[in-house]
Amino acid sequence: MKNKNLQVVGLIFVLLVIGSLYFWYKDSKAPGQYDEFAKCLGDKGLKFYGAFWCPHCQKEKALFGKSKQYLPYVECSTADGNGQTQICKDKGVTGYPTWEYMKNGTTTMESGEKTLQDLADMTSCVLAPVK
Repeated sequence: MKNKNLQVVGLIFVLLVIGSLYFWYKDSKAPGQYDEFAKCLGDKGLKFYGAFWCPHCQKEKALFGKSKQYLPYVECSTADGNGQTQICKDKGVTGYPTWEYMKNGTTTMESGEKTLQDLADMTSCVLAPVK
């Protein structure tokens, strides 16, 4: 009897693991909520300058969830975290995050955290309602 109960518990465990893996895999292949928005930002010429060690930059990326892969992100920190890349020096980036975008035909640089709505307003990209 104990052996049969153990087999049933084992079978239930295996089914739960398989089911969990299936739903994880299925979700990992689904598009991110902000994929099109993030792509539009890049298409409109916006650039997001940041550093891997910057908590504000991490917070901005987190707003996009798995759509962050489409952000027009430029890493400014050297790998050791002690210096700045030449492209960011050339752009005059002094704080993170810094956003570069076109405003009335002129390149504009703004530092600081932005909301998704701020980014939509800066670029005229459509921010789809939350599902």
